[in-house]
Amino acid sequence: MRLFHTSDWHLGQNLHGQERDFEHGCFLSWLLGRLNARQPDVLLIAGDIFDTVNPPVKAQERLYDFIVNAHEQQPSLTIVMIAGNHDSGSRIELPAPLMRRLRTHALGRVLWLDDGQLDAERLLLPLPDKHGDIRAWCLALPFLRPAEVTGPILGDNYLRGIGQVHEQLIAAANRKRQPGQALIAISHAHMAGGSVSEDSERSLIIGNAEALPASLFDASVTYVALGHLHKPQKVNSEERIRYSGSPIPLSFSEIAYQHQILEINCAGEELISIEPALIPRAVNLQRVGPAPLAELLLQLNDLPNIDLLADVDRQPWLEVRVRLDEPQPDLRQQIETALQGKAVRLVRIGTEYAGKGDGEGGENDDGLIDLDQLSPQELFSRAWLDNYGSEVDEQTLKDFATLLQDVQLEGEQP
Repeated sequence: MRLFHTSDWHLGQNLHGQERDFEHGCFLSWLLGRLNARQPDVLLIAGDIFDTVNPPVKAQERLYDFIVNAHEQQPSLTIVMIAGNHDSGSRIELPAPLMRRLRTHALGRVLWLDDGQLDAERLLLPLPDKHGDIRAWCLALPFLRPAEVTGPILGDNYLRGIGQVHEQLIAAANRKRQPGQALIAISHAHMAGGSVSEDSERSLIIGNAEALPASLFDASVTYVALGHLHKPQKVNSEERIRYSGSPIPLSFSEIAYQHQILEINCAGEELISIEPALIPRAVNLQRVGPAPLAELLLQLNDLPNIDLLADVDRQPWLEVRVRLDEPQPDLRQQIETALQGKAVRLVRIGTEYAGKGDGEGGENDDGLIDLDQLSPQELFSRAWLDNYGSEVDEQTLKDFATLLQDVQLEGEQP
């Protein structure tokens, strides 16, 4: 059996106010071509399909057009997609009855039976090959929100609730599968030991909870397809537990590594190979600086001029980082003047001042903090410090995290 593993599409994402629809369109066209060339049996999409719980219509059209095109191109292909922490679980599941006609399974939530047992049947999906023979079972684990794994029956321990989900689902899968059938898990979570990509990953740590241990997936699981961390990587050097990473760089911190999908090959219950397929970058992200203003302006002057025959949509996104000795009221004007006629699109100016260290933490050209660079927890901590003159305590942070989850759940209603 051959499977493709991808995640963290973040359809509808903006980069400092600039939409990325062109780049997502290029990726999905490439993925269709790759599916046609390699003819996998299964496509796994491990969460954060959309960038927000209420994605723009264009982003939703991108997803559903892709699913229809993939099915028309390869009618035997099975697609499994789960909700991530950026997604609305209910929105992901809303068109599920229609998508099943296209051999696509959409899972956004976990549910519990009246006796406190996990409703495992809805999370266990048969994975047939092109001949229709079931070669594996998929354990679908969408992002587990506290409200879904805690409560009067389950208890208040978030990590323990997550552990119960994994234990019960793996046990149910082992009871269901026949000899020679693999178990393939798909999950959206922050696993302990994973390398985080700055600026573009919303924290999954709830209160004082820690990242999840890889031991949640015992040896009976052949492969674990993870989403959330944007950098492709193994978890604790385990070949079978992988993040595929995002298909496009979602922030300037993701410039340095090549984005990819993973091709997984299994023979029965055995994992045979995992091969990356590198995704062509439709639009480059480019940084200039940090450097003193005079030096920086010279560097900007050396950038390539606009080619009138070139595709404007492929011009790089540019971040400029400048070191200043004192505020420059006309800083943006000087930089924009230097960039006139240059084949780049300026999206951000970052500043740092002499004697204040690296201003990478989100300071803009006014010396202020870019709010989109701070998590809700960081904003709350800063506000607490400003108002009360002391650091926020752990219990208050935990209470805030719980309240935040409740608000996000309310916002998920389509």
